[in-house]
Amino acid sequence: MLRAVCILVAAGFFFLQSIASQTLEPSKPATSADALTNPAYSPGVSLLFDLEAKFAADTAKGGGAAFAKWFADDAVTLSNGQAPVVGKAAIAADTKWSSADYQLTWKPDGGRMSPAGDMGFTWGHYEGHFKQKDGTPGVTSGRYMTVWKKQADGSWKVALDASNNEPPKKEDCCKLP
Repeated sequence: MLRAVCILVAAGFFFLQSIASQTLEPSKPATSADALTNPAYSPGVSLLFDLEAKFAADTAKGGGAAFAKWFADDAVTLSNGQAPVVGKAAIAADTKWSSADYQLTWKPDGGRMSPAGDMGFTWGHYEGHFKQKDGTPGVTSGRYMTVWKKQADGSWKVALDASNNEPPKKEDCCKLP
């Protein structure tokens, strides 16, 4: 499993290097609407933003089960402080939340499409809303990156989903007791 993750990370590195010269993001964070109206975005990036919007809408309605359906059979998830989850079946077993208990939302800030148009990635901000054990509202938030890959049947699936928590606020950093 570790070897598969290392290979995927290495492949991602080379993929990122191959398209690093493409500047598709504006100087400010994008919205899904920007991808459709901003000429700085290619049709490929617009496609990725559309996929993200559908992925997020399905997840908002169907929770973890709907989230897992978007993944390729050999996909990987990387979450802050957790071991990699490899394979669609393992991802589905790890994402059993209901949309009533946990509301996960996200929006891409940018993206890239490979020159061949068969693989791309988006990144942006996510938020998860839930009730804590004492009933008070809780929020988790951070940054994410989704790697999309075109399948043999022409559909698009998530090959890699990685996320990390927001960094601590400046006022919370480096406080001495």
